[in-house]
Amino acid sequence: MKHARRGVRRLMRLAAAGGLVCGSLMVTYAMAGEPSGGSTRTAGTLRAGSDEARAAVDVITRLGDTRTAGSWTGADGRPVVGVTDADAAEEARRAGVAPKMVRYSMDRLRAATETLAAEPRVSGTAWVTDYSANRIVVRADSTVSAGDWSRLSGVAGDIGDVVRMERTEGAFTTRVNAAAPIFTDGGRCTAGFNVTDGRDVFILTAGHCGAAGTDWFRNPDDTRPLGTTVTADFPGSDFALVRYADGETLNGADVVTLGGRRGVRIIGATEPVVGQQVFRSGSTTGFRTGRITALNATVNYPEGTVTGLIETTVCAERGDSGGPLFSRGLALGVTSGGNGDCTTGGLTYFQPAVKAMQTLGVRLVDPSTDPEEAGQGGQAGQDQSADRPSPTASGPSGGPATDSPSPQPGTSAGAQAGPPAAAAGTGGTANGSGTGIISGIADDFGPLGGVAPGLAVVAASLVLLLISRWIEARQGRRNYQDHYSQTWA
Repeated sequence: MKHARRGVRRLMRLAAAGGLVCGSLMVTYAMAGEPSGGSTRTAGTLRAGSDEARAAVDVITRLGDTRTAGSWTGADGRPVVGVTDADAAEEARRAGVAPKMVRYSMDRLRAATETLAAEPRVSGTAWVTDYSANRIVVRADSTVSAGDWSRLSGVAGDIGDVVRMERTEGAFTTRVNAAAPIFTDGGRCTAGFNVTDGRDVFILTAGHCGAAGTDWFRNPDDTRPLGTTVTADFPGSDFALVRYADGETLNGADVVTLGGRRGVRIIGATEPVVGQQVFRSGSTTGFRTGRITALNATVNYPEGTVTGLIETTVCAERGDSGGPLFSRGLALGVTSGGNGDCTTGGLTYFQPAVKAMQTLGVRLVDPSTDPEEAGQGGQAGQDQSADRPSPTASGPSGGPATDSPSPQPGTSAGAQAGPPAAAAGTGGTANGSGTGIISGIADDFGPLGGVAPGLAVVAASLVLLLISRWIEARQGRRNYQDHYSQTWA
């Protein structure tokens, strides 16, 4: 009996100690990740892995492509699903998802894009599926001739009202010539995310930056070797792997540099959501923000056609290629190309990160479990804050982030990444570290993050510890009384 009571007290002390550690981590994460003066959710942004997002995916899966037409984020931050009939709308409502009646199903939208893809290629054009407008939008830049525009307009007319034609300023180009700059003969790009196949460490960047065999350097003088491109896919897709020389990595293996000695820790990867607020970092134009406007975009660059891209309102310029696109600490893609610049604005397209990593058979590097692969760790003095701009940063138009200056050439760690890659789909991340678990717990508690629940766990643990001490003291007094009675009986 005595041993049983002792075992119970020991378990209570261990539980109290574990609760103190867990609660402290929750509070620490929440205090470090909470942006000043704001909620953990931004209006118009769908939190990856949320119950609403999963419900939207379930509705689309159940109803199929003949009765639905994609999903997007509404102005209130909740998902909206396009449906083609009243019964489908009612089923979406029962699942807790807002429906919107549309004319064209996903099958019809997909058929329209297949017809466009079958036509002779016209450089300087792009098309995307605009789910919220229930249309295929075809864009032609300033390099498209009047004759090609007329021919494309005729094709669109034959397809029907499902296609809308638009002229756009500037020219669709890749952004060769981005976080940390990486240099090669005649150009430079951006380090994307640090990834590994379990043996070697690589930089995930844009495929158009350089073919397999391209040598990369840390400085423009080509005196500090960085690594070599071992595989590149472009056109078609736009991703590449650069193997580090001698197993070395840039500093800050799981950090994206924002400039001004600030960074964002990447905790996983996920699929993008239309309407989601996103952030990009590049060595030419620094830290920028905007929103995702479409998925599965096709862009006809002068060098070739790339499909399956993410279209955004984030601006980019030459030299930003390969740089990271992310949101809420999750990797989304690497910079491919676009039109315009960061003065007048424009559209920028990104290669989805999850698809690239699945194709290449790699995952994000996790410094907590791969210490030798991850290099020297994060940069000293960086602010590992949530990946949201301060109130003075740019809005969806992609203007300058005034208090997030561009990283200067030569700064360490560019777009680097964190734990093992998350599962694909509009689901959450698959984190392989305790930090990911704590961050998931904290994110589920709304604006207060993990502060309130963390303090509650700490308080409960202290109470448990006090109870354990009281029981121990009480038992000690009882033992003393028994001993006193036996001695002086």
